[in-house]
Amino acid sequence: MPVEPEPQLITLKEFLEDTPPGHKEIFVKDGLVQRLNSSPPIYDIRAIDLDLYCTTPIKCEGIRSFQKVMSGENITEGQSHRSVHIRFQCRNCLKTIKLYSLLVRLWEGTFRIWKLAEVPDFGPPTPAKVIKIIGPEKDYYLKGRRCENQGLGIGAFGYYRRVVENQKNRIIDEIIRAAKKIEAPKEMLQRLEDAKTETQFTKAIDNVKPGVPEALLISGRNPLTLLHSALSQGLHAETDEECLELATSIRVVLEDLTEHTTSVLKDSAELSRALSRLMLWKGKKAQPEEK
Repeated sequence: MPVEPEPQLITLKEFLEDTPPGHKEIFVKDGLVQRLNSSPPIYDIRAIDLDLYCTTPIKCEGIRSFQKVMSGENITEGQSHRSVHIRFQCRNCLKTIKLYSLLVRLWEGTFRIWKLAEVPDFGPPTPAKVIKIIGPEKDYYLKGRRCENQGLGIGAFGYYRRVVENQKNRIIDEIIRAAKKIEAPKEMLQRLEDAKTETQFTKAIDNVKPGVPEALLISGRNPLTLLHSALSQGLHAETDEECLELATSIRVVLEDLTEHTTSVLKDSAELSRALSRLMLWKGKKAQPEEK
């Protein structure tokens, strides 16, 4: 009979921040509970602060400190498990909430804990700009993100590949928009337009010879060829771990490409507004003063 491996020993903070749902751990570094004034002893998940992403627009939108504000179901020592729900709140905006659902057992000085679920979902948030580009494939992209967070490589790769291949034209259209703003060569624009007529993503990218404008390169590489490289790998020929690496690469490249195109379009818009203001100011100066 196979022996179950011992869970990794980490802190409560590391467990809540970095461990996806569906995993169990034993904690010895800093303890899990604090004793309440009761007899027989009753415990509560101890108060800690977490560093989590806050989604509150303008005021936060970044990593902030979250404080524990509530937990449900007290814990007693014994062989049975207790369901515990912990709520954390952003200290900065006092609006964003993070909720964890846990299964806890305290027995003979050992803490065993399972993370059942968390809301919002585990992992960094998906940029709104990416959701805008992938459009109708939003749900599949988010399913791929959940698979990636849980280490399900084949599932994540399959979802991401579907999204990129089905939304090929929307991705290329975004590149064309940015390319036109920075006055890319006509040949490059035509090649990108031609790529939209090819049904398969990998074949379409094979035909994009001039590539993309330098402003859209990711670490000096064409993002379309990077996506092509990942997608051209055989799904059934790779291990789950290899598929997970490929899936992560697809997501990172897609998110970076979105950031690059957004930056180009934003800079172009700001430049146009600046030029308009300068021309207006120059025109006023050129007018003769009334006597």
